[in-house]
Amino acid sequence: MDTIIDEAETQLSQRLKLEREARGWSQADLAERSGVAKASISKIERGEMSPSAGLLVRLATAFDLTLAGLLLRAERGEGGRLTRAADQPVWRDPATGYRRRQIFSRPDHPLEMVHVELPAGKTVSFPAWSYAHIRQAVWCQSGHLSIREGGRRHDLKPGDSLGFGAPSEVTFANEGDNPCFYIVGLVRG
Repeated sequence: MDTIIDEAETQLSQRLKLEREARGWSQADLAERSGVAKASISKIERGEMSPSAGLLVRLATAFDLTLAGLLLRAERGEGGRLTRAADQPVWRDPATGYRRRQIFSRPDHPLEMVHVELPAGKTVSFPAWSYAHIRQAVWCQSGHLSIREGGRRHDLKPGDSLGFGAPSEVTFANEGDNPCFYIVGLVRG
């Protein structure tokens, strides 16, 4: 599995550089648009640094992409109608161990689906602006998932689902002793 992650990180660093250069942006331009330090962008593009989920969301948003869209472009460029489990891109946040598997995404389809494993005791936060152009729902498969959306807290148990409201900062937290698995469905719009 580490080989897949290493290959994915190499593809991701190459894709970030390609997306930036395709827009004619310097690293300083991308830093300004994303709020990510120019030095970090440089290290990510050279493969010297593994970006966290938060950094990737900022970079993807600067490119007007979702995190899933950016990862999909890095993994295979285009999506087909059928994606075999073995071909679904997997990415792991080096800071938290958060793992996301892109189970469905196509450039010509508005729906994206992601399977997430959030390790015990870990949290992942995303800024409000990363939700500006998407609608999202989460379905907890196993474990217990706490979601802080703006000023509200939602505690999900297996089988529970949550449709997100207006864009606000969101924190996913696993306060339990076991990993939490959940599915995220999102549409642009």
